Amino acid sequence: MLTSVRIRFLISAVVAALAASLAALAVQTGPAAAHGNVTGPASRNYGCFERWGSDFQNPAMATQDPMCWQAWQANPNAMWNWNGLYREGVAGQHETAIPDGQLCSAGHTESGRYNAMDAIGDWKATSIGNSFTVKLFDGARHGADYIRVYVTRAGFNPVTTALKWSDLQLLTTVPNTPAAQWTHQLTNGVQIDIPASVSGRSGRAMLYTIWQASHSDQSYYFCSDVNFGGATSSPSTSPSSSPSTSPSASVSPSVSPSVSPSTSNPPVTGSCAATHTVTSQWSGGYQGEVKVTAGGSAVKGWTVTLTYPGTSPIQQVWSASLTTNGSTAVATNASYNGNLAAGGSTTFGFLGSGTAVTPTLTCAATT
Repeated sequence: MLTSVRIRFLISAVVAALAASLAALAVQTGPAAAHGNVTGPASRNYGCFERWGSDFQNPAMATQDPMCWQAWQANPNAMWNWNGLYREGVAGQHETAIPDGQLCSAGHTESGRYNAMDAIGDWKATSIGNSFTVKLFDGARHGADYIRVYVTRAGFNPVTTALKWSDLQLLTTVPNTPAAQWTHQLTNGVQIDIPASVSGRSGRAMLYTIWQASHSDQSYYFCSDVNFGGATSSPSTSPSSSPSTSPSASVSPSVSPSVSPSTSNPPVTGSCAATHTVTSQWSGGYQGEVKVTAGGSAVKGWTVTLTYPGTSPIQQVWSASLTTNGSTAVATNASYNGNLAAGGSTTFGFLGSGTAVTPTLTCAATT
């Protein structure tokens, strides 16, 4: 039988454990020191971010998009940090650095953040023709020492088989290309369109892209699930203002870091303005989004201050860097969304604890 002393001890232990757990919820910044991804055909983690980033708590994902569901449950930062799937110091020895079965996670890079990308199963696949275009977004304008695009050999089934180096055949290589020579010069980075083709293919396959960035020795690795037999795609003929691509069966609004001018933005007094929106809520928390809009002149960077009536509820942020002090949270632009044209806008998102609260917002920008 428990004594009152023993009961008080157990209660104290539980309270201490809960306090330690809450203390471990450090505020996380958005993608830092990592800068791109294949946006079409979307890589696994970028596709999951694009389809579910604004609705990742929706239980419908478990049945509608089960591979993304397992990825979000395993580590949501694999999606928030969609542009951080890279390794350093590989020195071109890709097959040595990354073991078979771990190609989609870049060999369990970033302390295993992207391990769920290696999971075998029926990932959402983009339908493409035998001639298609790979779109690679570079938010930091690193450029490329080279880019290699591979396709899995005929007969490989990504639904039942882990990807190995021997499953790949090289389709095309892009040689050294500075960022200034990439296909599209966007306000939030650059995009290169890489035409590729296969002969007589149908059914499921995977594309594997290696981007050797011209920045230290950073190698990026992306798995894209495709279904040959869709309508033939062709290279884009006009620049896009956003790295996002339209999913074939979107189930939620995209929250990709677009920074395009918008004629629907309200007039801005001063260098910039910010607006707050609650995008989803659940018991004990919510997801919010802040839209930043430049004024009558282009800006090179922005800072949004969120002032709450009580302690700041923000637990995690993406597409911005965040510092908090009591009731105040200060968000600054990420490397890829600070430059805004006059009237242009971008967004950053966050997770908050408790009931949704609307803060007072102020915006300042560097012109």
